[in-house]
Amino acid sequence: MPRRKPRPTGPPPRPVRESQSYEAGPDGDWNVRRLSGSGSGRTYRCPGCEQELPATVPHVVAWPVDGDAADRRHWHTACWGARSRRRPGGG
Repeated sequence: MPRRKPRPTGPPPRPVRESQSYEAGPDGDWNVRRLSGSGSGRTYRCPGCEQELPATVPHVVAWPVDGDAADRRHWHTACWGARSRRRPGGG
């Protein structure tokens, strides 16, 4: 009798849908990646509003074009879109 492949246990991993783009703005040139959310369990702090941002929520990761991985910041999508109209920290 042929052997069967073992069935995977637990839920399948959720794919992270990403799209990276380039955005030029009054605050500089940015690499921008839009994430649909993942089950990584991490929590970030949005630099726009200083509130917690769970990785499971769709959000934006942005960093200066001339920056590196250490310069990446996770933003709420709305905070990223409003960054030119408000001060950092939600003020």
